[in-house]
Amino acid sequence: MSNNRSGLFFGGLMLGSAIGTLTGLLLAPRTGRETRQLLRKSASALPELAEDISTSVQMQADRLSANARTNWDETLDRLRDAIAAGIDASQRESQVLKRHNTEQNSDPVTPHLDS
Repeated sequence: MSNNRSGLFFGGLMLGSAIGTLTGLLLAPRTGRETRQLLRKSASALPELAEDISTSVQMQADRLSANARTNWDETLDRLRDAIAAGIDASQRESQVLKRHNTEQNSDPVTPHLDS
C-alpha cells in the first residue's frame, strides 16, 4: 500500500509543480515576449512530464496487479485446502454412520412379548 501512496504522491507532486510553474509564469512581472518564451520552454517539457507520470502510473498498476494475483492465488490455495478438509470430514462421518447402521442391524433384536 505504501508503494501505491508514494506513486500517487510523486504523480501529484509533478502535476502540482507543472501547474505552479505555469501559474507563476502567467503572473510574473515579465514582458509578453519573455513570458511567451518561458511558456514555449515549459510546453516543450510537458510531454516529458506526461511520460514520467504515465510511467509512474503504469508501475503502480503493475504492482497492484501482481499483489492482486498473489492474493488470489493464496485465497484459492486456502479454498482448496478447506474443500479437501470438508470432503475428508464428510467421508469419515459417512463411514462412522455406516458402521453404526451395520452394528444396529447385526445385533439380535429380542421380541417383547405382552403378557
